[in-house]
Amino acid sequence: MAISGVMRLGEVALRVLDMDAALHHYIDIVGLQKVTGDTGHVYLKCWDEHDHHSVILRSADSAGMDYCAFKCRADADLDRFAEGAKAFGLEVSELAAEERLASGRRIRFQVPTGHWVELYAHKEQNGNGLPLRNPDPFPDGLKGIAPGRLEHCFVYGPDSAAAARFFTDVLDFSVSERLELPDGSTKACFLACNTAMHDIGIVEHNEPGKFHHMSFWLDSPEEIYRAALLLGKNDVPIDEGPTQHGIGRAKTIYFWDPSGNRNEVFSGSYLSYPDRPALTWDAAQIGKAISYPQRRMAETFMTVLT
Repeated sequence: MAISGVMRLGEVALRVLDMDAALHHYIDIVGLQKVTGDTGHVYLKCWDEHDHHSVILRSADSAGMDYCAFKCRADADLDRFAEGAKAFGLEVSELAAEERLASGRRIRFQVPTGHWVELYAHKEQNGNGLPLRNPDPFPDGLKGIAPGRLEHCFVYGPDSAAAARFFTDVLDFSVSERLELPDGSTKACFLACNTAMHDIGIVEHNEPGKFHHMSFWLDSPEEIYRAALLLGKNDVPIDEGPTQHGIGRAKTIYFWDPSGNRNEVFSGSYLSYPDRPALTWDAAQIGKAISYPQRRMAETFMTVLT
């Protein structure tokens, strides 16, 4: 297996205002599976994930993201990345095994945009409801949109160039695409740690620690349009789509959870190997970049954050 270091986005921890409403949204409509939890914290996963959980909901007075966490290939990677983060100028703390539910030890740091990021290498596995020998293509009992896995997250904050440099220089991510302003600076950067088009996106913004969306993977464009019908059937407000991005070429829908956190379902993007040249979009073409057929985007898309 050639993938080493950071393998993928493994966990997003979200703040929600009304846990009952959030659970109805994420379980009954989005189709995530509840693993465990109480009134304060609930742990969810997508159906085709083997790890214990990938989404954490926490009751809070404000919406947004508490942290995102990436899974590494080996425990030794944590020590290597901790040293690199310190050399970059970040303060690094360590969380002991089981300090996060079902997880091995972690390192934790705040990147220049103000977001908290954690790295871990071990998490308990509870399977995907299918046997490891001669499995069916999907288990019984799926509900709602039923995405197979957590795909990426997208954040806003100041000093995004330094944050992107940290991900590339320290964590070995590669830049797949960027949105460039007329002065040559980067407004948005799309970063990948594996062959995905991106595992995290970072946008320059004056407020630190802001959250734009978390995204879930669907296997086909047909599933995207089915998701649109399910969202309409359940009166879920849609921010953008269904459409196709120019950036990344993915078919997509963006919609809101009851707390105002933006979700995305995403399908059909290209594979981004580390030697693939990075693509650049001019800011004047942002309409096509976000919604290629319509060549425009919703007014809320770049401005409403949690």
